[in-house]
Amino acid sequence: MKKIIISTVVGLIASTNVWANISEKQLFEYLLPQYIAWAHQIEDKGLQSGTPLDESGIELAKDIGIKAPENVRVIYVDSVPYPYENPALKEMGLSLGFIGEGIVNNAQVFGYSIYVRKGYELDRPRLAHELVHVLQIERSNLNDVVMQHISDLAQYGYQNAPLEVEAFEANKKYAER
Repeated sequence: MKKIIISTVVGLIASTNVWANISEKQLFEYLLPQYIAWAHQIEDKGLQSGTPLDESGIELAKDIGIKAPENVRVIYVDSVPYPYENPALKEMGLSLGFIGEGIVNNAQVFGYSIYVRKGYELDRPRLAHELVHVLQIERSNLNDVVMQHISDLAQYGYQNAPLEVEAFEANKKYAER
């Protein structure tokens, strides 16, 4: 699995010509660990500054299957964080279509921290979507989910990525209630 992820991302990054000389080993040993370390820092910041779920949010999280809904924090920000200051990670995000011209990231989960762009209505179906991402991380861990998500984006695109498909099902399910 790691080899597929690395090969896919190396191919995408190499196609930009900026990173044409990066090897799979360099990506695995240098680039993805940087992103993962950054993601853990963002989670920690969110846990310290975020707002706990209210009673209805906790009930929703429990219904979704989250084991520790009391740990979830919501952080409203002007823009969802991404390590733009790191040129290699910025190029990776651009190559994957994760960031860039015309792409607006309304919400993103880092562990138990849910970052939400100010002005984005985090209604029940949308909160359910983000809580599914919390559950995915809780079932595995942040490192593995980041690796899978990067691979999925490269292979399937955002709308068809398996982690997103599961989360979109929650949008539908909780919009009907």
